[in-house]
Amino acid sequence: MKTHTDTSNKYSEKFEFSPESLAKVNDLIAQYPEGKQKSAILAILHLVQEENGWLTINAMDQVAVILGIKPIEVYEVVTFYTMFHIEPVGKHVWEVCRTGPCMLVGSDKIIEHIEKRLDIKVGETSADGLFTLKTVECLGACGYGPMFQCKGKNYEHLTTEKVDELIEQFRNEAK
Repeated sequence: MKTHTDTSNKYSEKFEFSPESLAKVNDLIAQYPEGKQKSAILAILHLVQEENGWLTINAMDQVAVILGIKPIEVYEVVTFYTMFHIEPVGKHVWEVCRTGPCMLVGSDKIIEHIEKRLDIKVGETSADGLFTLKTVECLGACGYGPMFQCKGKNYEHLTTEKVDELIEQFRNEAK
């Protein structure tokens, strides 16, 4: 079963940095010369997403305010990179490589198998809230495909059997 998440709060939910996060943000900005604060945008967005799970409109707007840039500049970055989530996601985001080398060794079959096992399509989250399935461009593991990445860790040389084992492993870890 797939979940249909109400994302209306991405426009109405107020966002404020915690004092600890704001200190980290200021440390990140301080790493760049005066006038080049925008260079901290990726690190700040990662920080916000790590704490909130995804990037709301209001969170992106706050990043823009802090960096002294227009909100559209933040939106452009967020929508360019697949690593940023603009909708709520599951506890484990499986980003399956779908580029040529991985496709040649069966990534399409792996994606189809994951969809079937979790009863979701690409871009959806499983009913238990544990898994979100995304497809991405090259993850730099062309010799190890098919593969997916989750929380910065690569899972390589996937087979349907390995995927089944990983689904059970991730479910057991969630208990």
